[in-house]
Amino acid sequence: MSPASASLIATAIAFVLAAAFGVWYVVPWMRQRPAAVAITACLWVHVGRIVALQIYSARRFGFEIPLATAQQIQWGDVLGAGLALLGIWLLRRRSAAAIPVVWLFVIETVVDLAYGAILGIRHHATDTAHDLTWVILNFYVPVLWVSTVLVAWQLVTRSNQLLVGADLESARPTTQQTP
Repeated sequence: MSPASASLIATAIAFVLAAAFGVWYVVPWMRQRPAAVAITACLWVHVGRIVALQIYSARRFGFEIPLATAQQIQWGDVLGAGLALLGIWLLRRRSAAAIPVVWLFVIETVVDLAYGAILGIRHHATDTAHDLTWVILNFYVPVLWVSTVLVAWQLVTRSNQLLVGADLESARPTTQQTP
């Protein structure tokens, strides 16, 4: 099997697994929490997009992608991570600016991930990806897509609840205590 075929199979399986995990575990969890808490949990997944900076070291070890392409990928991911962190901060403050910032995050992430996929296909990125780069492409990217869909779903279905009663400090469901 070629590296490209193995990568495509791994990515397809990772998408199925991430979607199943999202539907079976994350969606029920999100429904039990305030909207701001549910969105914040998904945004934390994206703060880790700074891992894209490893693309420079990956280029030194055989990941054959042009420098200009690497820079485009890196800046898109760093911007996404920054918007995710800003969204978390605004949600914690219950700021009205949280909703447009999180929508901007969703739009930027969809554009960045789609454009990254196009660049990866154009430059045959899966043929030379290995180690951390392979894990990012075949595991982390599907998780990013699923978590972005979950954020958009929360924004569409619960934006009216987003800033009202969002207690991010006590995100656990309440249970009755016996004396």
